[in-house]
Amino acid sequence: MITYWTFDNGITALDTFRKNSWISVTHPTEEEINLLTGKLKVPAEVLTDILDVDERARLDLDDSWFTIIMRIPIASSHNGIPYTTVPLGILISNHLIITICQSKNELIPSLIRNKKLDFNNKTNFVMQIFLQVANLYMHYLKLINIQVGDIERDLEKSTKNEELHKMLRMEKCLVYFMTSLKSNDILLAKLRNHKFVKSLDLDEDLVEDIIIEYRQATEMANIYSDIQSGMMDAFASVISNNLNVVMKQLALITIILMIPTFIASLYGMNVPNNLENNPWGFVIVLFISLVASVFGVFLFRKKNWF
Repeated sequence: MITYWTFDNGITALDTFRKNSWISVTHPTEEEINLLTGKLKVPAEVLTDILDVDERARLDLDDSWFTIIMRIPIASSHNGIPYTTVPLGILISNHLIITICQSKNELIPSLIRNKKLDFNNKTNFVMQIFLQVANLYMHYLKLINIQVGDIERDLEKSTKNEELHKMLRMEKCLVYFMTSLKSNDILLAKLRNHKFVKSLDLDEDLVEDIIIEYRQATEMANIYSDIQSGMMDAFASVISNNLNVVMKQLALITIILMIPTFIASLYGMNVPNNLENNPWGFVIVLFISLVASVFGVFLFRKKNWF
């Protein structure tokens, strides 16, 4: 999908692109890819790199475009992993800015809602994208922490491995986030010192805010990852212990059931037992079985085995 935007006392949608406008491309079709490489003269190899889900964060400058590729977080259901990261390409020319991402994301809507966004100043527009991406990372990290808390509560009474698998998927999310945050931080440092950016008016206060936000997001991801790694080991032992408790209870129930079975077997033998001619023999056997079973339950309860 391609949308066109301009800044006129706020973000305004356009029907087609014009000079000093912003083109947002999300999950492009073959026709839209042809438009980018044909009419807009976007290099095909650059577009291929941006649409590669494993592409690393980097900078590139040629005669027509200044290209920035960064990693942004998205909600995903691929392989059961709830959150992952994908490349976002930012292409800057003299009269145009293009953002390209191969997946739907929350970044573009948040940029459009940002009333302070002004892409007439291209460097500050890029920095606003960096700031929004950092905020998006922290938003997803908080969601991960909430989901981990829910999984913890399920793990406390679980005897299955399903919750551990969920924790493992959350750990993968944190690994993706930490790797991408580190690469974006390195990218920001390179961008700040790049000759193309130094030649333009850069808001240093905004850059400092971005650095602080990225450090906070990185620390959050590291803390959550360390906590989760410890919990994985602890809850593996909890699941094993829960299974042992269940097996112990089943063994105790089996022992209790064996008591009336044993008594009934004795009085069911085809030998004299002084009750074969007693009209109350059956009731007496039932009573003995019941008393013996109750005594067994009382004994186990006294030892806190039940």
